[in-house]
Amino acid sequence: MPTTTAAQGREQDKREYDAFLAGCPTRELLSRLTDKWVALVIPALVDGPQRHSELAHRIAGVSQKMLTQTLRTLERDGLVTRTVTASVPVRVDYALTPLGHELFPVMLAIKSWAEAHMDQVFEARARFDAQPQA
Repeated sequence: MPTTTAAQGREQDKREYDAFLAGCPTRELLSRLTDKWVALVIPALVDGPQRHSELAHRIAGVSQKMLTQTLRTLERDGLVTRTVTASVPVRVDYALTPLGHELFPVMLAIKSWAEAHMDQVFEARARFDAQPQA
């Protein structure tokens, strides 16, 4: 049975996508998926294609630039499609891909959990902030 060097072992670990490893590419994806705008865009698109302006209206506080960047990143990662329809003016629709639909329940669960537990988080913050800091 051949033995492997430490470097070969690290390379094998990377191929198995262990996010606890510093060089694992899943870390970049996890960072992207935990972005607040991604967490709001994915659920906003679950009911079907929407235009940029519809998304901007639905997601209060997102700037045009940030929404555009988020949509481009999601498109690059294969989670969102961008469809351009030739008309006057040009119509651009964004929709979830099958991979995006697969991610939706996870994002919805996180969003729902945050909404359901916000009062408890506020209470925990107040208790923490009331403690003398060493």
